[in-house]
Amino acid sequence: MANVGTVGLDWQERVNWDRLRKYRLERARERMKAHGLGALLLMYDENVRYVTSTLTPGWNRLKPGLRYALLCGDDAPVLFEQGDIGMHIEKHSPWIPKENIRWSYAWIKGAAGAASTQQVTKFTNAIKQEMKKRGVDGLKLGVDFIDINMMRIFQESKIEWTDGMTPMMEARAVKNQDEHECMRMVGAIGDAAHWEFMKFLKPGLTENQLTAHIMEFLYNVPGMEDVEDVIVSSGLNTWPNWRNFSDRIIKPGDMVFMDLAALTWNGYKSCYYRTYMVGREPNQEQKDYYALALKWLYDSIKAVKVGATTRDIASQWPSAKEAWGYEEEDQAAANLWGHGLGLAQYDQPVISRIWSLDHPIEIKEGMVFALETQHGKPYQWGVRIEEMLIVHKDSVEIVSNFPVQQITVVDPMPGYSDYGKRPGT
Repeated sequence: MANVGTVGLDWQERVNWDRLRKYRLERARERMKAHGLGALLLMYDENVRYVTSTLTPGWNRLKPGLRYALLCGDDAPVLFEQGDIGMHIEKHSPWIPKENIRWSYAWIKGAAGAASTQQVTKFTNAIKQEMKKRGVDGLKLGVDFIDINMMRIFQESKIEWTDGMTPMMEARAVKNQDEHECMRMVGAIGDAAHWEFMKFLKPGLTENQLTAHIMEFLYNVPGMEDVEDVIVSSGLNTWPNWRNFSDRIIKPGDMVFMDLAALTWNGYKSCYYRTYMVGREPNQEQKDYYALALKWLYDSIKAVKVGATTRDIASQWPSAKEAWGYEEEDQAAANLWGHGLGLAQYDQPVISRIWSLDHPIEIKEGMVFALETQHGKPYQWGVRIEEMLIVHKDSVEIVSNFPVQQITVVDPMPGYSDYGKRPGT
C-alpha cells in the first residue's frame, strides 16, 4: 500500500474499507470471547465505531449513552442510535442489518434528573431483550462505561456485568493493513499542516489565529471528520507545556510549537508536535535542549520492536527527578510519553515511566503509536517533538515526515539585542 491517495479507484487498491470493517468487528468478537463474555455493551464512541463502522455527529460522540452498540456472540452488532439519526444509518451503512438498528434510551449520565431511573430501566430492558433473543442471556456482559444509575438497575435486573473496556483496548491495539494505510494518510495530512503552519507563522499573529488557520486548512481536506485540538504555544507558554492556545501575540525571536491533537481522518487520529523559532536562529542553549529532547525521542524509537515491552521504551527516558527536579513521576505526566493511535487518541499502549517500568505491555506487530518528548526553561521557552509510527514484524515505520533533526527556523533576521530583555517576556 502506502499510496496516500484520498479516494477509492477501480485500478488501484488503497484502503479496502470492507476488509477493514470485517477485521475490526471480528477482532472485537475474538477478544470478547477470549475474556469469557457473552456480549459487549459499548458506549464510548471509539468502540461503537470500531464494531459498527458508523458515524454519528460530533456532539453525540462526547456523551456516552446518547448512542451505544451491543455485540452478542456470533451475531451482527445491534446499534442503538440517538433519536431518528438511525434512519441515516439505514441509508448509508448497509453492513448493519436494518432490523439491528434501534433508537437509544438516554439519560445523559444523570442529567435527565429524576427521569434517569425511568430511562435506565428502558435501556436495561432493551439490552436484556436483545441478549435473550440472541441466546446469550445469563452470560457475562462486558461494559466499557458504567455509572451509578446503571449499577443499580443492572443489580435489580440480575445482569452480571464486568469489564468490557479491556477486551476492546486489546482489540483496537493491533491494526490491520488498511488501518495502517489510514494512519499513513493521517501522517501525510499532518505533514501538510505543519508545512502550512511554517509558511503562515510570523510575528504579530496570535496563538489562536494560528490555531484557527490550521483548523480551516484541515477541514478543507476530504475525509476530515473532526479536529479535536490544534495546540499552538509560544514563548513562556511553551514551558511548562501549557498544551493549549491563547491570544498571546507571537513576537520576533519566539519559540513556538504546534501539535495536531487530533486531526481525525475517517475516524483515525493524529498526535504530531514540531518546534519552530520565528524571526531568528535559536541560540546554543536552545539547540542543546532540543538536541537532548531529540535524543530522548529517538532512543525510545530505537527500542521499539516486536517482543519488546513498554518498559524497554520508557527506560530510555530520564526520571522526572533527573530531568526537571520533580519529586514524583506523576508531576511530569505526558512530558516523556507514548500513546496508541487509532479511532481513539489513547489506544494501547500508553507509555510512561509512571507505570510502564512496573507494569510493562508487550509491543506487538501491527501496533500504531506516537512517542513524544520535551524539555525547556520554566516560563521562558521549551521544545516539544513527536513521531507517529507503525510497528512491523522486523522494522518500525515512521509516518510523520516533517523535518525533525533541528528546530524549524522561520524567516530569521539578524541584529537582535538581549540588553534589557526579561526572560520569557
